Amino acid sequence: MQEKTWTQTKRDRKQLNIFERKVYRRMLGLVYDNKKENWRILTNKEMYASVKKPTTIETIRLNRLCWFGQVQRMEENRIPKTVLYMNLGTTRLRGRPRNGWQDEVREDGRIVGGEGRQEKVHNTEEWKKLLRTARNRHILHIPKE
Repeated sequence: MQEKTWTQTKRDRKQLNIFERKVYRRMLGLVYDNKKENWRILTNKEMYASVKKPTTIETIRLNRLCWFGQVQRMEENRIPKTVLYMNLGTTRLRGRPRNGWQDEVREDGRIVGGEGRQEKVHNTEEWKKLLRTARNRHILHIPKE
């Protein structure tokens, strides 16, 4: 549940990707390079091609969108929906505003669904189909962070 409500910074995403690659390299081990006649570790591209699973970041982003869809379809008096649109009335700190949970959902939704996502979120089957397509095509995969 926590990953659905966690606002990630660029540093958080980078640390998660580093950890994930470290674990995959440990599991996959070394490969023998016939051209150079020695053992080497897999490159990131080779590793992601052999694993064929969504990255941790991708899974978190998809779970966040799934939760957002569930909250959007809830009745107005439900607590999660009330909290999502609650205005606390506090003032922001000086400087550039930090990204909030809704900012990240908006960005992920823009990447996944384009312009028609507002209508699809209220239809459970359409929303699930959109998220399934995003998961299968690795639309939210950003390996360079």
